[in-house]
Amino acid sequence: MRIRAATDSPVPDSGFPPARRHSVSCGTGPGRSGIRPRFWHPPCVTQPPAKPPANQPSENGAQYDVQHDEAHNGALGSRLNWLRAAVLGANDGIVSTAGLVVGVAGATDERAALLTAGLAGLLAGSLSMAAGEYVSVSTQRDSEKAALALERRELREQPAAELEELTELLQERGLSRDVAMEAAQQLTERDALRAHARVELGIDPDALTNPWHAAGASFLAFTVGALLPLLAIVLPSAGWRVPVTVVSVLAALVCTGWGSARLGSARVGRAVVRNVVGGGLAMGVTYAVGVLLGATGV
Repeated sequence: MRIRAATDSPVPDSGFPPARRHSVSCGTGPGRSGIRPRFWHPPCVTQPPAKPPANQPSENGAQYDVQHDEAHNGALGSRLNWLRAAVLGANDGIVSTAGLVVGVAGATDERAALLTAGLAGLLAGSLSMAAGEYVSVSTQRDSEKAALALERRELREQPAAELEELTELLQERGLSRDVAMEAAQQLTERDALRAHARVELGIDPDALTNPWHAAGASFLAFTVGALLPLLAIVLPSAGWRVPVTVVSVLAALVCTGWGSARLGSARVGRAVVRNVVGGGLAMGVTYAVGVLLGATGV
């Protein structure tokens, strides 16, 4: 029987294009000194093609690597901003309402007066937060629309300059000149405005900020935060109102401080201490003022 060395038989072509061909590794099989019978076929292990390196275009172009990442990061950032705003809104509701009701408790122990002051503070604060957030986000939305309108006009009047600008922006993100040019061309052919909005402006044209959503979220967050000190001051008996409120508020401030630190990737201990000290100082000052005014009969 004729014996051939393992290197005499090349690996048969897989039939796939070069970009998709799997790498093949075959053993020498049985036999002595690394030789095998003529009709013996070695076991082969196929491996899938390696994933393209980061910041490199995939086989279907660069849209996935650039636009998908931009959309994903933008959506994630938007969610984090909403969560952070909700935590801070609840924190404002806790501190402001707690300072108000504790100050009134220093002057009087009448439940009706405490309830009236607490409800007035809750409604005034939540409506003020909602109105301020609506105005702020409306201004931001108008600015985004103006930036998109300007970008749309520039794409219509200076397409070559805008293509070069997009190429340079992609180069700044780590792509080589050739890859950046190819990516910019493919993104422009697919949707030029969306590509420039996401890469250049950091705006998702399909998900502009909604002032009504922001106002509603701020109103709800402040209301939820303000309910805690309000209930803590009116439900217990007269002798326990202030202690229960102080303990409840400080515990809630620990939670909101922890939440804001986690969302902002900051040090938890420092954020919690800052939150607790600020809230405790606010309640202490307002309580002292309420006791002083109650003693003078004002």
